[in-house]
Amino acid sequence: MTAPHLIISSLDLDRIEPLLGNSPQHQALQEELNRAEIRDPADMPPDVVTMNSQVRFKMKNSDAPFCLTLVYPKDVQGDESKISVLTPVGSALLGLKVGDNISWSGPAGRNIEVEILEVVYQPERAGELHR
Repeated sequence: MTAPHLIISSLDLDRIEPLLGNSPQHQALQEELNRAEIRDPADMPPDVVTMNSQVRFKMKNSDAPFCLTLVYPKDVQGDESKISVLTPVGSALLGLKVGDNISWSGPAGRNIEVEILEVVYQPERAGELHR
């Protein structure tokens, strides 16, 4: 599977990069950020997953969709409706658009695939450019 085109907000990039360490998970996210197209928050397409977006997606081999809000680690606080951008699934969601699929090797070499079904809420689309 070809890696999908990623679009990242410059504001999100500025806030995520200081959170990254040297773990393999963080290095993988940094590689994704490095290949992403960076845009001003005001120029984000409305169907792209940005930080604090609520996104409906499904995992391959699962019929049930998930609907989670992509947040910074400090904002999860045990809330099951939120997912940190520093988790494998969270980092996979960032920058994808509706209809995109992404696949990566998970624990024990198991293939994990995510498909974006809908961006239910996106701060940029709602005019919240400096959240």
